[in-house]
Amino acid sequence: MIIILYIAALIAAVAFAVLVIFLARTLTAVRRTMNNVADTLEGVEKQMEGITLETTELLNKTNKLAEDVGEKSQKLNTLVDGVKGIGDTVQEFNQSIRSVSKGLTQSAHENTDTAAQAMKWGQVAINLWKKAKKDETKS
Repeated sequence: MIIILYIAALIAAVAFAVLVIFLARTLTAVRRTMNNVADTLEGVEKQMEGITLETTELLNKTNKLAEDVGEKSQKLNTLVDGVKGIGDTVQEFNQSIRSVSKGLTQSAHENTDTAAQAMKWGQVAINLWKKAKKDETKS
């Protein structure tokens, strides 16, 4: 019976040794993997520093561009206000011309009879003058 105990202890010792060997191999593989991960993370960290610097520069350039666009927008607003003023002036001028034109049209309609009489009297005067000239040349 003691032999069975020794055999069981030996089997347990061999199983424990096999377990230790496989754990050692697994831990060695995990260590290599962790070293590779650490190296990769160092590379990523260096790349992130470069990206951070470029991003900061890009942000500064974008801010300057936004300020420049704002300034030019203000200048453009001034120009648009000037053009609007010119448009208002032209519109007022057109209204003045329409007003004068309406006044002339109304005046012409109101004085149509007077103009017709003036034309008749003018024609009579011309005829009299021609007749006087004729008589003058005969005599």
